[in-house]
Amino acid sequence: MPGTKRPYDESLLRKAFDVARRSREGGDHPFGSILADRDGNVLLEQCNGYSSEGGDRTAHAERLLATRAGKSYDLDFLAECTMYTSAEPCAMCSGAIYWAGIGRVVFGLSEREMKQQIGDSKENPTLDLPCDIVFAAGQRPTEVVGPMLADEAAKLHKEYWSRR
Repeated sequence: MPGTKRPYDESLLRKAFDVARRSREGGDHPFGSILADRDGNVLLEQCNGYSSEGGDRTAHAERLLATRAGKSYDLDFLAECTMYTSAEPCAMCSGAIYWAGIGRVVFGLSEREMKQQIGDSKENPTLDLPCDIVFAAGQRPTEVVGPMLADEAAKLHKEYWSRR
Protein backbone atom coordinates (compact mmCIF):
# COMPACT_ATOMS: atom_id res chain seq x y z
CA MET A 1 0.00 0.00 0.00
CA PRO A 2 1.56 3.33 -1.01
CA GLY A 3 2.29 5.85 1.69
CA THR A 4 0.50 9.13 2.25
CA LYS A 5 2.00 12.25 0.71
CA ARG A 6 2.53 15.20 3.05
CA PRO A 7 2.41 18.87 1.96
CA TYR A 8 6.15 19.38 2.51
CA ASP A 9 7.37 16.12 0.89
CA GLU A 10 8.31 17.63 -2.47
CA SER A 11 10.20 20.51 -0.89
CA LEU A 12 12.20 18.20 1.38
CA LEU A 13 12.86 15.74 -1.43
CA ARG A 14 14.29 18.60 -3.49
CA LYS A 15 16.57 19.38 -0.52
CA ALA A 16 17.81 15.79 -0.76
CA PHE A 17 18.43 16.44 -4.47
CA ASP A 18 20.53 19.46 -3.46
CA VAL A 19 22.59 17.22 -1.17
CA ALA A 20 23.06 14.80 -4.09
CA ARG A 21 24.29 17.69 -6.26
CA ARG A 22 26.79 18.66 -3.57
CA SER A 23 27.92 15.05 -3.43
CA ARG A 24 28.46 15.00 -7.19
CA GLU A 25 30.25 18.37 -7.12
CA GLY A 26 32.51 17.01 -4.37
CA GLY A 27 33.57 14.10 -6.59
CA ASP A 28 31.26 11.49 -5.16
CA HIS A 29 28.33 9.57 -6.60
CA PRO A 30 25.22 11.77 -7.00
CA PHE A 31 23.16 10.49 -4.09
CA GLY A 32 21.92 12.47 -1.12
CA SER A 33 19.61 11.97 1.84
CA ILE A 34 18.12 14.02 4.64
CA LEU A 35 16.31 13.06 7.82
CA ALA A 36 13.34 15.14 8.95
CA ASP A 37 11.17 14.93 12.02
CA ARG A 38 7.40 14.47 11.80
CA ASP A 39 6.89 18.21 11.36
CA GLY A 40 9.30 18.44 8.43
CA ASN A 41 12.24 19.96 10.30
CA VAL A 42 15.56 18.80 8.85
CA LEU A 43 17.69 17.00 11.44
CA LEU A 44 20.54 15.47 9.41
CA GLU A 45 21.80 15.38 5.84
CA GLN A 46 24.24 13.04 4.17
CA CYS A 47 26.10 12.92 0.88
CA ASN A 48 27.21 9.67 -0.71
CA GLY A 49 30.51 8.45 0.70
CA TYR A 50 31.88 6.10 -1.97
CA SER A 51 34.88 8.28 -2.89
CA SER A 52 35.17 10.32 0.29
CA GLU A 53 35.25 7.12 2.37
CA GLY A 54 38.13 5.65 0.36
CA GLY A 55 36.16 3.62 -2.16
CA ASP A 56 33.82 2.08 0.42
CA ARG A 57 31.14 0.47 -1.72
CA THR A 58 28.81 0.36 1.31
CA ALA A 59 29.04 4.10 2.00
CA HIS A 60 25.70 4.93 0.41
CA ALA A 61 24.10 8.16 1.59
CA GLU A 62 21.10 6.29 2.99
CA ARG A 63 23.17 3.79 4.97
CA LEU A 64 25.44 6.47 6.37
CA LEU A 65 22.45 8.60 7.37
CA ALA A 66 20.64 5.64 8.96
CA THR A 67 23.74 4.85 11.02
CA ARG A 68 24.06 8.45 12.20
CA ALA A 69 20.34 8.63 12.99
CA GLY A 70 20.41 5.38 14.95
CA LYS A 71 23.27 6.69 17.07
CA SER A 72 21.64 10.07 17.63
CA TYR A 73 17.96 9.34 18.29
CA ASP A 74 15.88 6.69 20.03
CA LEU A 75 13.54 4.27 18.27
CA ASP A 76 10.32 6.03 19.31
CA PHE A 77 11.52 9.32 17.86
CA LEU A 78 12.85 7.78 14.64
CA ALA A 79 9.58 5.92 14.06
CA GLU A 80 8.04 9.37 13.47
CA CYS A 81 10.86 10.57 11.17
CA THR A 82 11.18 10.51 7.39
CA MET A 83 14.25 9.89 5.27
CA TYR A 84 14.12 11.82 2.00
CA THR A 85 16.48 10.37 -0.53
CA SER A 86 17.33 11.12 -4.14
CA ALA A 87 16.97 7.49 -5.21
CA GLU A 88 15.15 4.47 -3.83
CA PRO A 89 17.19 2.82 -1.09
CA CYS A 90 18.89 -0.38 -2.21
CA ALA A 91 18.40 -3.60 -0.24
CA MET A 92 21.44 -2.86 1.96
CA CYS A 93 20.25 0.67 2.74
CA SER A 94 16.68 -0.49 3.29
CA GLY A 95 18.01 -2.92 5.89
CA ALA A 96 19.95 -0.12 7.59
CA ILE A 97 16.88 2.14 7.58
CA TYR A 98 14.80 -0.66 9.08
CA TRP A 99 17.35 -1.46 11.79
CA ALA A 100 17.80 2.23 12.64
CA GLY A 101 14.02 2.44 13.09
CA ILE A 102 13.23 5.24 10.63
CA GLY A 103 9.48 5.02 10.07
CA ARG A 104 9.05 6.61 6.64
CA VAL A 105 10.99 6.91 3.38
CA VAL A 106 10.31 9.28 0.47
CA PHE A 107 12.45 8.74 -2.64
CA GLY A 108 12.96 10.20 -6.10
CA LEU A 109 14.27 7.74 -8.69
CA SER A 110 13.28 4.06 -8.39
CA GLU A 111 15.90 1.30 -8.31
CA ARG A 112 14.45 -0.10 -11.54
CA GLU A 113 14.85 3.24 -13.34
CA MET A 114 18.32 3.63 -11.85
CA LYS A 115 19.35 0.24 -13.21
CA GLN A 116 17.94 1.09 -16.66
CA GLN A 117 19.74 4.42 -16.68
CA ILE A 118 23.13 3.27 -15.38
CA GLY A 119 23.29 -0.15 -16.98
CA ASP A 120 26.22 -2.38 -16.05
CA SER A 121 28.33 -0.26 -13.68
CA LYS A 122 31.14 -1.69 -11.59
CA GLU A 123 30.78 1.22 -9.18
CA ASN A 124 27.01 0.90 -8.85
CA PRO A 125 25.74 -2.59 -9.75
CA THR A 126 22.15 -1.66 -8.98
CA LEU A 127 19.86 -4.20 -7.32
CA ASP A 128 16.37 -4.19 -8.79
CA LEU A 129 14.71 -4.98 -5.46
CA PRO A 130 12.09 -2.45 -4.36
CA CYS A 131 12.60 -1.18 -0.83
CA ASP A 132 8.98 -1.81 0.14
CA ILE A 133 9.61 -5.55 -0.30
CA VAL A 134 12.54 -5.38 2.13
CA PHE A 135 10.52 -3.35 4.63
CA ALA A 136 7.50 -5.67 4.34
CA ALA A 137 9.68 -8.54 5.57
CA GLY A 138 10.30 -6.70 8.84
CA GLN A 139 8.38 -6.59 12.10
CA ARG A 140 7.98 -2.82 12.35
CA PRO A 141 6.24 -0.66 9.76
CA THR A 142 8.16 1.53 7.33
CA GLU A 143 5.98 3.72 5.13
CA VAL A 144 7.23 4.26 1.57
CA VAL A 145 6.33 7.16 -0.74
CA GLY A 146 7.84 7.15 -4.21
CA PRO A 147 8.95 7.41 -6.81
CA MET A 148 8.33 11.15 -6.57
CA LEU A 149 9.76 13.89 -8.82
CA ALA A 150 11.38 11.06 -10.78
CA ASP A 151 12.31 13.19 -13.80
CA GLU A 152 14.20 15.65 -11.60
CA ALA A 153 15.90 12.78 -9.79
CA ALA A 154 16.91 11.15 -13.09
CA LYS A 155 18.66 14.34 -14.22
CA LEU A 156 20.99 14.08 -11.22
CA HIS A 157 22.35 10.81 -12.59
CA LYS A 158 22.12 11.02 -16.36
CA GLU A 159 25.23 13.10 -17.02
CA TYR A 160 27.26 11.60 -14.17
CA TRP A 161 26.90 7.93 -15.13
CA SER A 162 27.25 8.53 -18.87
CA ARG A 163 30.82 9.72 -18.21
CA ARG A 164 31.84 6.66 -16.18
